[in-house]
Amino acid sequence: MQELKEAINIRYASEASCCSSLSCGGAYELAKVKEGEIFLDLGSGRGQDVLKAAKDVGRNGIAYGVDFTKEMVNVAENTRKKLKIENAKFFESEIENLPFSENVFDVIISNCTINHSKDKPKVFSEIYRVLKPKGRVIISDVLAVEKLPEEVVNDPVAWAGCYGGAIPQEEYFEAIAKAGFLNIEILEESTPYKKGDVMVKSLTIKIQK
Repeated sequence: MQELKEAINIRYASEASCCSSLSCGGAYELAKVKEGEIFLDLGSGRGQDVLKAAKDVGRNGIAYGVDFTKEMVNVAENTRKKLKIENAKFFESEIENLPFSENVFDVIISNCTINHSKDKPKVFSEIYRVLKPKGRVIISDVLAVEKLPEEVVNDPVAWAGCYGGAIPQEEYFEAIAKAGFLNIEILEESTPYKKGDVMVKSLTIKIQK
């Protein structure tokens, strides 16, 4: 497992120096970030959504980004400095253990990130913990149409390609419900498509605390 994690980290970190996008949905646009809000992007990558949010929340708000690779955080921070944006902050952290107190954020987004986690129930528990009461979460992610075979689950290339960690919708929604979220609203859903040798779909959902 540690070897798989290291391989995933190396492959993902290499994306920091190229122009490809790992996003699988438009979570930021659907979040409708408002002035004065406290915003968090899980899997913030190069920081584009965080920097957009910093402008939208204005001087009375703040935008945070979390990414699990130092390379992505460095790219995002360098861009922030060049643009002289003061109300944005980036952290290197795993999404299973967020570096924030309880009830901090008005809005949280995530684009094609949670499927990379081996412990999705812990991720949703952390999201619930740091979200304010009545706060909202917009998540775009890749889900498996059927349970993935072991050879895909153990393939770092599949994980880095945003499908090795994909799980069926029923299992994904069960993890959300166990964290304490009562309602799941599907905002966008693709038709199934092929990744590698398996079938997946892209899904964007909204949940609230």
